[in-house]
Amino acid sequence: MDEKQKRKRWTGEEIVAVIRRHLVDKVELSKLCEEMGCCPSQVFRWEKQFFDAGAQVFDRKPADSREIAKSQQRAEDLEKKLQQKNEVLAELMIEHVILKKKTGDTSGTGGSPTTPGTKSLIS
Repeated sequence: MDEKQKRKRWTGEEIVAVIRRHLVDKVELSKLCEEMGCCPSQVFRWEKQFFDAGAQVFDRKPADSREIAKSQQRAEDLEKKLQQKNEVLAELMIEHVILKKKTGDTSGTGGSPTTPGTKSLIS
């Protein structure tokens, strides 16, 4: 293969067409390869891949739907965790507001140690 010649990128349809012509139409492999511009070892590799993956076509529950189910379950779990986090944050904010009201902190700084309302708590 010279430097200017590029490798052909075969599409799925082209590969299936080659396999079909060889297996169904009984076209001689050497003739088919010469016609299509591929080599016999490539056709054998495609056939192996084709038959290895063929069982997935007939599965009752394809792998894609299993992956979707896993993703949905993970999303539900994460949503539950997020809701728990939001509930805890809400409780903490309520306690924070109550504490600020008790100490008389109206500065809006969140009760930092330098505000007059919280000096009595520190000393």
